[in-house]
Order: sequence, then structure tokens, then C-alpha cells
Amino acid sequence: MSKTILIVDDSSSLRTVVGLALKGAGYEVIEGCDGKDALAKLDGRKIHLVISDVNMPNMDGISFVKQMKTLPAYKFTPVIMLTTESGADKMNAGKEAGVKAWVVKPFQPQQMLQAVQKLILP
Repeated sequence: MSKTILIVDDSSSLRTVVGLALKGAGYEVIEGCDGKDALAKLDGRKIHLVISDVNMPNMDGISFVKQMKTLPAYKFTPVIMLTTESGADKMNAGKEAGVKAWVVKPFQPQQMLQAVQKLILP
């Protein structure tokens, strides 16, 4: 049974790069183009991990995580922020919202996969 990961980023090329790395490692991938779109994908199916950008139109990553954590099915879903933001205030806001890891772009796919493997429960 493969694990499902939701990638949320307004850059389709970034979603493709991350998606290819994850699929190559054996994960199923669902994509959202912003926080609103990603929330619509949280329809009760099991999602093992979310990888989200911070700066997106319609709904940013931190607002998305806060909203997601109000949904009982996704309350404990781990979140990795994959972003160009490396400011302490943004990271603290993310942590308060429930973000578990922060990967700064540009990133190495290997580095991201290691963060994913640490957070996805067997």
C-alpha cells in the first residue's frame, strides 16, 4: 500500500519536480495549485503527508495548514513547508500552525525525500 502525499504549490514546474521525486520513491501524489484548491482535495481520503509552499495566491500555505488542522481527518497529518521563505517569523508562524519541517528552495530532491521519510509513519 503506497503512501499518498499532497503537494501544494502555485508553480506547476515545482509540483512536477517534487512529484517526480516522490513518485520515483514510490509515493502516490496529489497536487493542489494553492491553499483553496488543496483544501478541496481533502475529501476524507487518507493523505499521509502534505508538502506546501508558503506564498501562494487565493490562500497562502500557513492559512491552508491552519484550515487543514481543523479537519478531524487531517489534524495529525504532517506538513513540510517547501519555500523560498527562511525568515524566523514565517517559520514560527508555520510551527504554530502545525508545520513539522521547513525545506528552503532551491532544494535537493534527496534532502526533501529524507524529510519526507522521517515524517511519514510506517
